[in-house]
Amino acid sequence: MNTFSSVGKLIILAGAILIVIGVVMVFFDKIPLLGKLPGDISIKRRNFTLYFPIVTSILLSIVLTVLLNLFGRK
Repeated sequence: MNTFSSVGKLIILAGAILIVIGVVMVFFDKIPLLGKLPGDISIKRRNFTLYFPIVTSILLSIVLTVLLNLFGRK
């Protein structure tokens, strides 16, 4: 029974994380500078656009790592 309890908590946590990610994606255009940092790759051609926010991804990774380390410790 203990295994089901821990799996249930993990599923609830994953669902909460997905909800937060969904809300961020809906309001992504309203966050200033996010996705428009120097170093983000943007290639525009006549009928093709490639956008790869590498610096934004690195910055978000660092911020999430710090937050998870601060709040994840017991």
